[in-house]
Amino acid sequence: MTWVLVVVLAVVAFIGIAFVLKAPRSGWEAIAAALVLGIAGYASQASPGLPAAPKAASEQVSKDAAAMVDARGKVSDSSLPPSDRWVVIADGLARNGRYGDAAEVLRGAVNADPKNTEAWLAMGNALVSHADGLLTPAALYAFRKAALSDPDAPGPPFFLGLAFAQSGRYAEARQLWSDLLERAPEDAPWRAPLADQLSKLEAFLAGQSGGQGPSSGQSTP
Repeated sequence: MTWVLVVVLAVVAFIGIAFVLKAPRSGWEAIAAALVLGIAGYASQASPGLPAAPKAASEQVSKDAAAMVDARGKVSDSSLPPSDRWVVIADGLARNGRYGDAAEVLRGAVNADPKNTEAWLAMGNALVSHADGLLTPAALYAFRKAALSDPDAPGPPFFLGLAFAQSGRYAEARQLWSDLLERAPEDAPWRAPLADQLSKLEAFLAGQSGGQGPSSGQSTP
């Protein structure tokens, strides 16, 4: 009976997400994969016949996964939470290290609304994380679409700069962050984190060049 209940709950969850919440068809496969993975995890780990034994939860996912999602929420010009439910679903997948599935859900979101800046930005971050920190052409495209959708939003240049830095393209990261800092309002909540990132990058570049500031054309330390 336990297995019947598990399968029924999974089917109900899929129907609710796909038809009640009207998930885009391009995201159905990722949603189904997440549910199947949950059932597989239950099959391999669960022992419903054993008595309960409370235990402190252990960390299963790198803190960096959730940190990137949280950071995107902080580096924002809006005080409102994301209104796009598919971004929320994708964030949940990304928090658990399911970056490829998150990007697939976000693809459905941008197909439905090509000017969804938040979805494009989340997709760029997911694709970079999926590539272990490498800025792929697909991720670069997503960041640029996010910037075009909302030229005044601080998120796209902030996270594209972070991706540049992770990929060794330090001069491009510094330029993006310097330009963003120059136009940042004094009371912007993301100004201090941006200034801190820029300061660390400039200190790193200065150390690599023997204490001399990096030349304007330098792209690697």
